[in-house]
Order: sequence, then C-alpha cells, then structure tokens
Amino acid sequence: MTTTITPGAPLPGSGSPRRKPGVVRVLIVDDSALVRRILSDALAKHEDIEVVGTATDPYVARERIVQLRPDVITLDIEMPRMDGLSFLSKLMRHFPLPVVVVSSLTQQNSETALRALALGAVDVIAKPGSSLATGDVADELVRAVRAASHARVVKRLDTTEAPPVPGRAAIASLNATNKIIALGASTGGTQALEHVLRRFPVDAPGTVIVQHMPEHFTLSFAKRLDKVCAMRVQEAKDGDVVVAGLALVAPGGKHLILQASGARWSVRVKDGPKVHHQRPAVDVLFQSVARSAGRNAVAALLTGMGADGAKGMLAMREAGAYTVAQNEETCVVYGMPREAVKIDAAVEVLPLDGIADALLHAVVASRV
Repeated sequence: MTTTITPGAPLPGSGSPRRKPGVVRVLIVDDSALVRRILSDALAKHEDIEVVGTATDPYVARERIVQLRPDVITLDIEMPRMDGLSFLSKLMRHFPLPVVVVSSLTQQNSETALRALALGAVDVIAKPGSSLATGDVADELVRAVRAASHARVVKRLDTTEAPPVPGRAAIASLNATNKIIALGASTGGTQALEHVLRRFPVDAPGTVIVQHMPEHFTLSFAKRLDKVCAMRVQEAKDGDVVVAGLALVAPGGKHLILQASGARWSVRVKDGPKVHHQRPAVDVLFQSVARSAGRNAVAALLTGMGADGAKGMLAMREAGAYTVAQNEETCVVYGMPREAVKIDAAVEVLPLDGIADALLHAVVASRV
C-alpha cells in the first residue's frame, strides 16, 4: 500500500470530488466482476445513490477511498491478497466509514459476517447468486446503503471481542414465569442486542427477538449470543414454548408471532407479506405480544432505520406494557426508536447501557 490514511488529516489527492447534495456516494469492493456489475446496476437505478467506483480487492479499495471519498462501502469478505475482515479491521481503526457486508449465504460465511459486524460493519446482506433472487438482493442493498449513510460510525481502537459472560446467578426475587420481554432492532442491532442480553441473568423472563437479518444469518447470530450470554439463546422454531431463561430469535425470512397456549406462551414462525419491507418485522412481533401478553410484557426498540416496531410498541403500551426506546446518542441509526418516540409509544427513552436494567426492574417492580 503506497498511500497512508491519517485519521483526522485531509485526504491526499487532487482536490475534493464533486458531490451532489443528498446523494449517497458508494464504493463497491468485490473480486467478482459479475457481482460488481449487479450491485452497480441495482444502485444506479436510484437518484439518491451514486456508485463512484469499484475495487477488486482491499489494496485497490484503499486507493479508491483516498481518491473518491465515498460515503458508504459495500464489502465482500472473501477476496484475494487481503481478506475483507482484515481490511475492515484496519479501516475501522484508522479511517472509519459505514460498511455494508455483502456475503454468500453459507454457515461459514454467516459466522464471518457476524464477526464483521462486531468489527464495525453496520449491516450485512446476502450476495447475488445465493438462494435469494437478484431483485430481493437489490431491494435489500438499497435499503442497507441508505441506512448506512445515516449510521454513526466510530473509530475502533480495540477490535478484540468481549469474552463470554460467566453464568450470572439467578435473581431469586425475579418471578419471570409469567413475564415476556420483546426486543426489536435493525441496523446496528446485532451489537445492541448483544449488549442488552449479556446483562440479563440466567433466569431472565422468556424473551422474543426480531433483528432484521437475512435467512441463515439469524442462526449464526443466535448461536453467537448463546455463547456469550448467561441465558440460553436459539433461533425460534414454530411451536417453541417461551420460558424463563430462554431467548428466541426470529429466523430470517419468517415472521415471529407470540401466542397464548393455555397458561403459557409459545411462538409461531410463519410466512406472510413483508411489513415495512421486512420479514421478520418488529411490528408483527410487537402487535402479537400486545394481544397475547398485554401488561405482562416489557419491550425495547433499539437502533435501526425506518419505522418498523413503532406502531407495535404503541399497541403494547396501550395494552399496559412497559416500553423503552433507545436514545439517539447511543443508536447507530436513530430511526425506529425516533418513530416510536414521535407517537408516544415509549414509556422511557434510555441510553443502551440502561435498557437491560430498566426492563428487569420493570418486571421485578411489577410495573407490568
């Protein structure tokens, strides 16, 4: 690499690239000419997005960043000369930019993509040629790029992952058998959800979660959470019973619905139309929690682009549930929580660090 990018210093090059107001400038980094063309063509159809360049590997990408100053980068993980994770780690330490990972739908790639999110990528989408149709990929790509352009990206000086949480002792006073916690998130949500769940004790109330994420990636996400959290975490299956000490993550491509089953709750995992362009959708989950659990539920709406979850959270509050929206200062993208605040769906607006304790306190204090 012949060019050094110094944090905080002006970028070298022959002047600033000409920018169009309100247009997101995107650099596509992928070693496949076909993928570069598909992604470029998909983005070029939208007036608010401009593909300013492409790169075949991280070395070329570094030079393109200096020359073109993109707002958002799409990044392949498996590339020659330097893999995407190594490049991402260097980028987030020295010159952080919003990065959308474009990855094939395999178990190994899903785990690698989650590592990329931990390193600072703001979103992950499926690569064309996977089980998703090109049109579906195009829609997700545009959504992810627009969300990334609003993302709060910070320098990552420490790219090591936090160690697993030791088994936290049960809270004897926490009668969680008849309580439900519902969580929803999108862009930036994988890290936010981990932050919250790592603070739950082993006997936390049964928890249901929607994180906007492609099919197959949610399985790896649930497995990762299960390794680092005191409570058990797994991808939800149709008919799973919701019990204390267990968190169920909605599978990518399916809606998650809570339903009453006698004196207990279970979940339905089902197809259905997208809501807010999403499946799973937070609104679908929250509406079902409002109907089935009412005041026996608590909920948090975390970082994410768009309005998914706001109306569902309002339904929960009107049913007597305690509800929390993440505050703007700690969100990667302050979209979904902001919409909830606008319609008075949140009982409280809290920083990420305070959300887990607030939810648990609501349960212990019988505030629901």
